[in-house]
Amino acid sequence: MDTESTYVAFVGWKSIANGTLEAVLRKCKANLDANPAAEQLLIFHQQTGNQVDFDFRGSIQDVLHRAAPKPERTGPGRPKLGVVSREVSLLPRHWEWLETQSAGASATLRRLVDDARKHNPGAAQLSLAIQATGRVMSALAGNLPGFEEAYRMLYARDQPRLAECVKDWPEDVRAYMLGSPVK
Repeated sequence: MDTESTYVAFVGWKSIANGTLEAVLRKCKANLDANPAAEQLLIFHQQTGNQVDFDFRGSIQDVLHRAAPKPERTGPGRPKLGVVSREVSLLPRHWEWLETQSAGASATLRRLVDDARKHNPGAAQLSLAIQATGRVMSALAGNLPGFEEAYRMLYARDQPRLAECVKDWPEDVRAYMLGSPVK
């Protein structure tokens, strides 16, 4: 079971669970068993903001078993070293430049990616966190008053104006949005 990722679950606009996948699934299963006619349950992967669906039929053990990650697929590359081959599309001029590099195309691309990741990792992480919060915001609050302005303030990283835009939103949705990484 994934122990690094965190999830958040909402029933309507009420947050019912937050934490590891197993903890969230346990709380969601208990909530669904206790309230079979409850409003729609939405679960989000917090690092990406993607909505994720799970099959809650059967026991909690059944649910956890189905949610367990599938074994990684092996294929071309050097999987023992963590190297996986994928297709990369480049323009002819890019391939020409890569062919002139002494380390080879793959090693050069890996070095360029590593350099880009080292250059300003905080900015990239903040950008990904804002995108994740924006996805959750769209799913939960897309029909709420002031959504468009709040969405703009999230991406503008304007925390005071974001707080003003969401002040009349349901408490748990507002708390989630204001806990976002906007600084």
